[in-house]
Amino acid sequence: MSQPFPTSEEYDERAHHLYSEGDLEGALEVLKEGIALYPNSVELYVGLGYARLAREEFAWARRAFERALILDPGHEDGMVGMGEVLLRLGHPEAALQLFREVEARGYHDDLELMISMGRALYREGLFEDARQMFAQAAAARPESPEAVASLGYALAQLGDEVSACRQIRRALRLDPDFHEARLHLAHILYDRGDWEGALREFEGVPPQDHWDTLSVWRTVELKEALGSLEEEDPAVRPWSERLRELERVVDPVDQLLAEVEVSVMGSGFSVFRDPGQLELFEGGGNEGERAIVRLPDGHVLQGTAGEIVGQMRDRAGFGHEPLSHYMRRMAERWREQLGLEIPFSDAESFVKAAVREGLLRIEER
Repeated sequence: MSQPFPTSEEYDERAHHLYSEGDLEGALEVLKEGIALYPNSVELYVGLGYARLAREEFAWARRAFERALILDPGHEDGMVGMGEVLLRLGHPEAALQLFREVEARGYHDDLELMISMGRALYREGLFEDARQMFAQAAAARPESPEAVASLGYALAQLGDEVSACRQIRRALRLDPDFHEARLHLAHILYDRGDWEGALREFEGVPPQDHWDTLSVWRTVELKEALGSLEEEDPAVRPWSERLRELERVVDPVDQLLAEVEVSVMGSGFSVFRDPGQLELFEGGGNEGERAIVRLPDGHVLQGTAGEIVGQMRDRAGFGHEPLSHYMRRMAERWREQLGLEIPFSDAESFVKAAVREGLLRIEER
């Protein structure tokens, strides 16, 4: 007796799992297979749109969301996804019209949708519109540190630093381990000239959980200035060491050799390593191969590419967000702070590039 085909819901669940793990290529294959069997499934087209959007394939994403909205013009996730695509394509008014329609349909208290719309607007520099989205999210879900902190971030961009600090402190009362919010607050205080307050917040995040050089550099600077300390003082040394770790520069010759190796190995998960290191994944990087990597703080992670990124995300305190969002955010931060271009379309490329740029190290088996 032949096995029945999976339902469209099962295809959607499988694709969502792969998407959350950072395997966008796998998610795309599952979605395309599902759509071939269920060409009228709105959820599969919406999933396809988000997978294309995560890969920055905006024209293809738009086509997928358009198909979903033809099948169900009022599908809220499809409308939000289409709005994000329109923003990335330079059509803010059309995107805002879609977002307002989502609100008007009664989704103003849906935290995930409101945060998604707010982040899309924030990313494109539409800070006042983002503030309005985050304000509604925070009003509807005042217990959400993410919504409250996001409102603070938008207020800071609009120049209202007093209100921004108030909201971010409120988020930290809800979740004292919300490192991203604490560092954001620290930078605001530093820029305002509140050195003691800034140092207190910078120190509230352990050195190994700092992932940008600016925050560590400012911590070292403030500790030395306010405490009249030297770089090798025990109170400063962990931060100085962390700064050196983050500022580590990849040798140009080794990087060139790594790029040649990658081109020869094709799609295998082969990456930069010091002489004598083993391949990142035994067997040339086939899907499911496992590796062992070490973070700059010495912590060891192991597993497949998706599992390694998941462990990085969880250690950073962002276990609530999909891997694709975490990878995009980290890639944007590394580009801004370190000038590094880290691809984030899938976990394999993300980890491979992080190793090549010295952000991760390969451990021998």
